[in-house]
Amino acid sequence: MYQTYRHPSGLRIICARNESEVAYCGIAVDAGTRDELPGEDGMAHFVEHLSFKGTSRRTSRQIATRMESVGGDLNAFTGKEETVYYCTTLRQHLARAIELLLDITLNSIFPPHEIEREVEVVIDEIESYNDQPSELIYDDFESLLFPDHSLGRNILGSPERLRQFRSADMQGFVRRLYHPERMVLFVYGRVKMDEVVRMVERISLPASASQPFALGSRKGTLPSPQEFGRRLTVSHSTHQAHVMMGCRTFKATDPRHYALYLLNNLLGGPAMSSRLNTSLRERYGLVYSVESSMVSYTDAGLWCVYFGCDHHDVKHCERLVMHELKRLCDAPLSQRTLDAMRRQMKGQIGIAYDNSESVAIGMAKRYLHYGTTQTMQQQFARLDALTPDLLWQTAKELFAPERLFTLAFTDPV
Repeated sequence: MYQTYRHPSGLRIICARNESEVAYCGIAVDAGTRDELPGEDGMAHFVEHLSFKGTSRRTSRQIATRMESVGGDLNAFTGKEETVYYCTTLRQHLARAIELLLDITLNSIFPPHEIEREVEVVIDEIESYNDQPSELIYDDFESLLFPDHSLGRNILGSPERLRQFRSADMQGFVRRLYHPERMVLFVYGRVKMDEVVRMVERISLPASASQPFALGSRKGTLPSPQEFGRRLTVSHSTHQAHVMMGCRTFKATDPRHYALYLLNNLLGGPAMSSRLNTSLRERYGLVYSVESSMVSYTDAGLWCVYFGCDHHDVKHCERLVMHELKRLCDAPLSQRTLDAMRRQMKGQIGIAYDNSESVAIGMAKRYLHYGTTQTMQQQFARLDALTPDLLWQTAKELFAPERLFTLAFTDPV
């Protein structure tokens, strides 16, 4: 179980207890790539990098050694809808970690000399990413599904734009989005909420805004895709072809979310017995890897299948994928198959809960956007509520050929 508390500054705190001597904590900020204004492409990610490069109290060296000196690990990542700064440390050093996390999220100064250095680091990250078509295709596919919208924007930005950013630009981004009302402090460890509150109360935080931040609020509407059923081939002189097929779906709180969750796992989840792996790899030997995945945002989502194969096998693989989708659209699954799917998924969820860092971050992101979180038992209950008919209706809605987009990095045929 978890406990929550709202600090007078507006900072929300969520604390869940385990019995480990290791504590997992962090700050989740409701500020991601989709919150960037025109001309700020890549800003959210760049701010994340530069937040470690100096505050009004600490130099970059002092930030780097603050937790390392006691064996802790400090890190961060940027997503489309949030930026998360997190730390793993022994429970006895939790207060040190919380103070440091609040310092880098609320007091960073973005020194110009650090910007000049770090911009080249991020550009190297971009170039490294561009060298991996199996990774790059995910971003390009999202841009295809969300054209001219921030959800379709590359998180890393472009070298040209990054080189234009100045300290004042980053400070403006932080002033707009990095304040306690848009933050969640999360702690997962052998600690009580009142202890965490006392740790926070020792730190001076800005006063709460006059108008509270609305959970899950996103301005603007999502544009429609340019056309359903579109297929785009991009010439790539790589050894393998890389292909992605998929569609727009629904937001994370949609009642059909768990139906798609289960269908996705059946089709191309991590198990070797997934239908796509059984067909494309085990039966025909056409691919080394094939997988399906889904992403859910506060107001939208996407689902996709990815595979890499020889260039001359692309069309064959696409037909096999469509065959498996058609099977799900043609008739409901049997109750026996659904029960087996549920049993497999519950096992995967249970094992995932053994990863404490992942549990802590997942808890924080859900509480950040929706003001609640869910236990493993609650997830099991949602799986138990699924019926063959609901899965069938969801499959027919999403997997129809006319809804699917295809992006192929291959030699044009």
